[in-house]
Amino acid sequence: MEQAIFGGGCFWCIEAALGRFKGVSRAVSGYCGGHIPNPNYRQVCEGDSGHVEVVRVDFDPAVLSYETLLQAFFALHDPTTVDRQGNDVGPQYASVIFYLNDAQRLAASRHIQALSESGTHAAPIVTRLEPAPVFYPAEDYHQQYFALHGHEPYCQAVVAPKLRKFSQQFASLLS
Repeated sequence: MEQAIFGGGCFWCIEAALGRFKGVSRAVSGYCGGHIPNPNYRQVCEGDSGHVEVVRVDFDPAVLSYETLLQAFFALHDPTTVDRQGNDVGPQYASVIFYLNDAQRLAASRHIQALSESGTHAAPIVTRLEPAPVFYPAEDYHQQYFALHGHEPYCQAVVAPKLRKFSQQFASLLS
């Protein structure tokens, strides 16, 4: 098994989508990149802890490639907005890939460059590429949030449409 860590707005969206791939044993919502050990949601949401909402994905590279995870990550959020995804605004919603080894760093760098050169986005890609710091799992009530609370207004307005698009785009790779 390998791990990958992605931050692209609210972790509920990224976790709900990436956790559906065949080859993913677990997707965990959490926090990375800040200066406070063991942060809690309130500290991260205040925006001054330095943490980003992220998802750590445990996956089998024999079933699911890191490159496919990169494609999905970029399909799930807008990589051209700094510290913002839709109505979610603040440094905790940054677009960032925390790489765990040189192979991930190179693959992510190539993917960002190809996406930048493709002209797919009118604005520049602002996704940060950084070495993975300590990953702190989010509180239990954030785990599998959409699966447990998909009926709530935020989930219906934000998460559900992203999951529908994701499910269509990656249908053959989902469990």
